[in-house]
Order: sequence, then structure tokens, then C-alpha cells
Amino acid sequence: MNQSLHGRTVLVTGANGGLGEQFVRQALGRGAAKVYATARTPRLWDDARVQSLALDVADPGSAAHAAATASDVDLLVNNAAIAPAGDSISGPEDELRRIFETNFFGNLRVANAFTPVLAANGGGTLLNVLSTAAWINVPTGYAASKAAMWSATNALRAQLGPRGTQVIGLLVGMVDTPMSARWDVPKVSADSVVAQAYDAVADGSIEVLADETTRYLKSRLNTKAEELYPWLDEQLASFVP
Repeated sequence: MNQSLHGRTVLVTGANGGLGEQFVRQALGRGAAKVYATARTPRLWDDARVQSLALDVADPGSAAHAAATASDVDLLVNNAAIAPAGDSISGPEDELRRIFETNFFGNLRVANAFTPVLAANGGGTLLNVLSTAAWINVPTGYAASKAAMWSATNALRAQLGPRGTQVIGLLVGMVDTPMSARWDVPKVSADSVVAQAYDAVADGSIEVLADETTRYLKSRLNTKAEELYPWLDEQLASFVP
């Protein structure tokens, strides 16, 4: 494990539990000087290095306020996301908009709000938590929103690289968190995912494939569509994330 965060100032969105809590705790374990733990209703923490900060990623004013408040951040972890029960790509448009408002527009909004902050602090690092749902034919708004954010992450890398900002896409399948509790499928641990993400911060990686399923799926993306998507349909026959 690379102790990569010594002296750094980290901000984590969606920090109250699951992956977000792991991002906070592992940052402290790797020597971060300060961690802003954000959520719409932030919790209290047991470490003086953690500063709770209210941030609703779906609110432009809230994102701007967070960037003004946390002006010392040099590592931003865009983790906030929603995956509502009953989500369907053919569902009510208002519900699809709500999903995109958090998973795409909200994450992009926070990234853009902190771009000048990262630049002012030496370029820094932007780490976006993505999903293999971006690559597979799952008929949900969640999958579509993650596909959009994957594309945006690659675009941000091209835009921010010349400013010295490391942009990392963290891709993972099912993680053992409260958000995934309703699905009885194999899952990777949250601590493993976060450890790999922070190792990437240290070694300069731009993409993390955090479990075997994700790595295998990435290796299949060059398969002819007429072969790939029927194969995926078979894999997903009994599971819609």
C-alpha cells in the first residue's frame, strides 16, 4: 500500500457511509492533514482532522459555497450518487432527471467548482467514482448517468491535464455497501476499492479497474457488438443493478 496522502487536504462527497466513509477513514490512515467530509446532512466524526461540510451536489449554490469554504483542497473525491429502487430507462422523466441531477450534473458541477481550487493548490487530483454499469446494457437511468459521467471524466482529463490536475476514473462493479444491499450477488469490499483508488493517486494512474469483473468486462469491450450485447444479456438475465 502506498502511503500517498501525507499532508494532503481531501474533500469527499457522499461521505456519510459506504464508499464515502472508507474514503474519509483511509485518507486519515494515509496521513491526510485534513478531510472535508460532505453530505446533504453531514455527520459528526471522531477525528479532529475531519471537517464536516454540508454539500448538496444537486444545488449549484451549495457546490459554489463548498469550493469557497474548502479552498485548500488538493484532492477531490466525487463519490456522491443515487440508485433508486425501481429505476428504469423507460420510467418517469422526472425520476430520470433526478438521477442525472446527482450522478452526472451534480458530480460535474462539483468538479467544475473545484477546478480553480485544485489549480491554485498545485493542480491536485480529481477522482470520480464510476461504475461498470456505464459499459453494459442495463436499462436504468443509473447506468445511463454513469456512462455520461465516464465520458465527462475522460473529457475533464483532457481539459485539466495541462493545468497539472490528475484525473482518475474509478470503475467498479458491485460494492458491499448499504446502497447495494438489496442485490444478492458477489460484491467487492469497500475498503479494497478505496485502497486501490488511493494507490492510483500515488502512482499517477488515470483509471482504476477495482475488481475482477470490471477488469474482465473492460477486456471484452472491443468485442463485436452483435456478440458482446447478447453475451451481456445472458449475464444480466437475473440481475438488474
